[in-house]
Parts: sequence; structure tokens; C-alpha cells
Amino acid sequence: MVDLTTTYMGMTLKSPIVPSASPLSKTIGGIRQMEDAGAAAITLYSLFEEQIQIEALAQHHFLEHGAESFAEALTYFPRAADYNRGPEGYLELITQAVQAVDVPVIASLNGVTTGGWIGYARMMEEAGADALECNVYLLPTRTDLTGPEVEQIYLDILNEVKASVTIPVAMKLGPFFSAIPNMAHRLDQASADALVLFNRFYQPDFDLEELTVVPNLVLSRSAEMRLPLRWIAILYGHVNCSLALTTGVHTTDDALKAIMAGADVVNVASVLLEQGIGKITELNDGIAAWMEENEYESVTQMKGSLSQQKSAEPAAFERANYMKVLGSWR
Repeated sequence: MVDLTTTYMGMTLKSPIVPSASPLSKTIGGIRQMEDAGAAAITLYSLFEEQIQIEALAQHHFLEHGAESFAEALTYFPRAADYNRGPEGYLELITQAVQAVDVPVIASLNGVTTGGWIGYARMMEEAGADALECNVYLLPTRTDLTGPEVEQIYLDILNEVKASVTIPVAMKLGPFFSAIPNMAHRLDQASADALVLFNRFYQPDFDLEELTVVPNLVLSRSAEMRLPLRWIAILYGHVNCSLALTTGVHTTDDALKAIMAGADVVNVASVLLEQGIGKITELNDGIAAWMEENEYESVTQMKGSLSQQKSAEPAAFERANYMKVLGSWR
């Protein structure tokens, strides 16, 4: 019998498969279904900084009042009533989820500033969350904002949250830092309990008929996991915090690659939205079957076995890969 257990942010999980933040965790029913399917932990959908600001400042009336004069604001920025649950509802969901399932419940905060929303990190801990994921969805658009200033925003958020709670804190990052290993090292030194690689930045589209900017949601595909796969393989062994791979995991092979790169857990969302929650069972069973066939006793034994640190060809993760790929075209 193979051992699928893994350790993530100090928590012992029964397998590496962890559903990431998605609409599937909006209800207790969905959360229970994911646990029944074999989810090792569950990351709740995100509470957005804007939701907290709206409630704290009673701002939704002013955001919507006279919005007919600004069509873009009305059609692009969601009305307060269309958001997910508000902050109080989110805290209640945490409490209910913790009571309903036996696996760890990871709350998710999505924002770009410190400010008042840091206080909700403490409230999430008090509501019973086992850990917290900070989803820093920051797209710098100011010409006077420098790279080091952007990096400091992430560090400030982490420091503020860590000062507010005692539960583990994961930082979910985008791939656009100029020096990812250095940023990862600095977050690790600032006591991040995990790094989640990578956040997907959804790109807006243009409606040529209406001449407007419109939201555009495209679910991930397996090919997208190559970017986080590469960086987790490079970071493995160089940071003390846990590593989670997110984006593009759709098959058993995808999950196995993530673990062998060095991921402690594998986050899934798009594949569950497309194929159903039962996909979690298929992934866990597939990992176990592959391990038995290839004589691996545990996930721990597999973890990092294809990382750069353990590779016979470490240059394959760097420029050598670029040159070889270009040279392979016929």
C-alpha cells in the first residue's frame, strides 16, 4: 500500500490533491463533496479586499448611485449585490466548513494593500480557519511604481498578516517578478509558510461591436503548468517553506510531474469545474496506481526527484532548454 501523505505548511495531509479557491467552495454542500471525493484540504473561494472596503465604508450606495452616467463602471465592476458573500457571510462559511469536514480549511484573502483587510485575517483565524492563503492579485499600471516597490508590497502584506495571526500563511504569487528565486527567498525569510505558484492573471478582451472592455474567463489547460513546474523545480531545496503548484493540473501525469518537481501539494480548480468534483478521486487513484507500478513507496520519496537540485542536467531548466527547443524544430 503506497503512502500518499504529504506535509503542507506544517499540516499532515492525506494526499497532495487540494482544490484551490473556486466557486465550488461557496457552499457547505460543495465543500463536503470535495472532502468525500478525497480532497486533502480545501481552499475556500476568495474574500476580496473590495468587499471588505464596501462593507466597512458602507460604500456600495455611492458606487452604484449615478452609475448610469459611467457605463463602464456599471458593466465592468460588479455591483455589491453580485459579489460572493460579504465579509460576515464569509466568516460564517469558515465556521460552518470547519464543523462540516475533517480536512483542513484554508481561507483566502485577495487584495493588494495592507490596511483594514488585514484585520479580517485575524477574524478568519478566530472563525476556525486552519490556514490562510494571501492571493496578491497586483497588476502594476503606474509608470512611477518600480520593481522593488512592487516586491515590497508583497513583503508588507506578508509581514502584516503574519503579525495578525498564528495560523500558517501562504502567499499566492504571479510569475512576473524579474528575479523569482530572490523574491521567493525574501518571502521565505519573512516567514511565509508556503508559496503558491502561480496566480493566473485573467486578461480582458475588447468587444468590437460595443467598443467596450469586457471580462474574459478562460479555464486553464495542461500546457500552462510548465511555467510553475519549472520554477518549483528550481526553487525546491532552496526555500524552507512549502511549495504548491497551481494552474494547469488536469491529469494524473500533471500531478505526478508537480510532485516530482518538488510541490508539496497540487492545487486543482479548472479540471473540477470542467469534469466534476469526482476528478479528485481519479487523480488520487491515478497517483497511487502509478506509484505501485513504478515501485514508489511514498509521495515523500517521489517529491523533488526531478527538481533542478537532483537533476543530472541542471542546465535543462535554464538557457540550455531554450536552445535545445529551438534547435529541435524540423
